[in-house]
Amino acid sequence: MNQHTRFNLPICLAVEEDAFFHSDEIVRRYIPEITGQKTIIVSEQFLIDIYQEKISDISSDFGGAEIVAITSASFDQAVSIAKKVCIEDIKVIIGIGGGRVLDTAKYAAHISKAVYICMPTSLSNDSLASPFSVLETEGMTRKTIACKIPTAIIVDTNMIIAAPVGQTLSGIGDTIAKHTALFDWKLCAAKTSSNVEDFAYALARMSYDSVYHCDEKDLKSRVFIRILSRALVMGGLAMEIAGSSRPCSGSEHLFAHAIEEYYPRIKISHGLAVAMGSIPACIFQQQTPEGLISFFHTYGLDFNPQTYGITEDIFADLWLKARNVRPGRISILSETEYDRSQLNDIYNRMVES
Repeated sequence: MNQHTRFNLPICLAVEEDAFFHSDEIVRRYIPEITGQKTIIVSEQFLIDIYQEKISDISSDFGGAEIVAITSASFDQAVSIAKKVCIEDIKVIIGIGGGRVLDTAKYAAHISKAVYICMPTSLSNDSLASPFSVLETEGMTRKTIACKIPTAIIVDTNMIIAAPVGQTLSGIGDTIAKHTALFDWKLCAAKTSSNVEDFAYALARMSYDSVYHCDEKDLKSRVFIRILSRALVMGGLAMEIAGSSRPCSGSEHLFAHAIEEYYPRIKISHGLAVAMGSIPACIFQQQTPEGLISFFHTYGLDFNPQTYGITEDIFADLWLKARNVRPGRISILSETEYDRSQLNDIYNRMVES
């Protein structure tokens, strides 16, 4: 398939102070054709309560848009919103929230062919601009489903400053994971007849570099928030251009998926799980992990498995399960002969670091 004729790019990426209060002006500037069109806002109840003034203001700016609260990031909820959009001739969906809300709203917009405007309340992962939604299907099972990326992304720096620091750290983790993901993508291409899409590779590398080499160390600074926003969006666009998640997802993501699927009681965000997974992945790839360890220390990102209740035995089991968690996905794990004493050494090194 020739990707060059198939990908979509957002029309607008606005990262501004108080952007939520003038989101209607931003939309009018970039997508004037949707002005006055019937709109729905998708969020979660606790966010609607916390940001009542902002969300009401956005609703009135978009012609008294109805506000719908999701209760789970599930396939069923996305389909039910899409059904409502089609039946009621709604043309625009605005998603306001974190990853759960944005993935649900994005997929609902994809199947209903509505214009989708993404307004994140935190920068916890690169799903805000990615061509995929991670949705619950049956019970705890989650599936990554392809969909269309947002038409517009509006980031309010004040909202991100107010968000819990853990969510920003999660976004940093998801960005830094590209270091090991890109290695795995090249390895996969060498083992199969597939190609590495150069432009997608360069975008993902730029996303990583912009955060890894950032001079601004204050997570609450507008400069850092602007850099992280753009890095997460670049990651999403790299996946859109590549036509897969390979530029951003390698063995470190397989580790995170193993936690989600086999140890759901372990409470760790997706971004922190991939950050933790990137250190052993680096070692398996025979790259030195010192740079990542030092970077995580600088920003206070805790990659100690013990903090999250991951014992030595669970850690070893996770790496065994990670290899088979996405059948057919070639990564360094396909080449790695696990040695329990090596896994114990890595675990202890991470605990002591």
